[in-house]
Amino acid sequence: MTGTADLSAHPLRVAVIIGSTRDGRFGPRVASWFTEQAADSHPDLDLDVIDLAEADLPLTMSGFGRPRPAAVEDLAPRLAGADAFVVVTPEYNHSFPAALKNAVDWYSAEWRNKPVAFVSYGGLSGGLRAVQHLRQVFIELQAVPIRDSVSFHEYWGQFAEDGSWPRPAEARDRAVRSLLDQLTWMGATLRGGRTTLAASAVRA
Repeated sequence: MTGTADLSAHPLRVAVIIGSTRDGRFGPRVASWFTEQAADSHPDLDLDVIDLAEADLPLTMSGFGRPRPAAVEDLAPRLAGADAFVVVTPEYNHSFPAALKNAVDWYSAEWRNKPVAFVSYGGLSGGLRAVQHLRQVFIELQAVPIRDSVSFHEYWGQFAEDGSWPRPAEARDRAVRSLLDQLTWMGATLRGGRTTLAASAVRA
């Protein structure tokens, strides 16, 4: 699949979410690698890296009908303005981090009718069990998970100290391009659908 939409006039806005907040985490390095790959192969994308460690979202949820905390409101426009999402996640105990679930649960409409892709890292599984759980959560929120994902198995041996790619990895490079092609096509298609729905609602 290739991205067929002309995005030159209206670039697709893609939020890249770093899902780990743990001290010494590897997530920012993976996110940096991914955004470099995306910028090289799909320069028409407008990338926005959202680090949950910097967002500092509270763990105590507001009651229904009550105002959301300031940190939640501050992040909301960046999520609402995104046309697509890429979630960078490790695997903790066969699932994804609690901080990532907390971030997902604070929002609802911001995810709706938008594609979500996953870049994971872990041990032998490469974080794929975390991705499987995330797919279920995002489907419940009416988001659209992308089939292809990118995973780093035993990630500690995959990167050099400076974050550079230490050896050829043609298969993973192809996987990144495929993921981005799917995300671009689906993002543009769903953006058009959301525009049509909004116009219909105004006419009604």
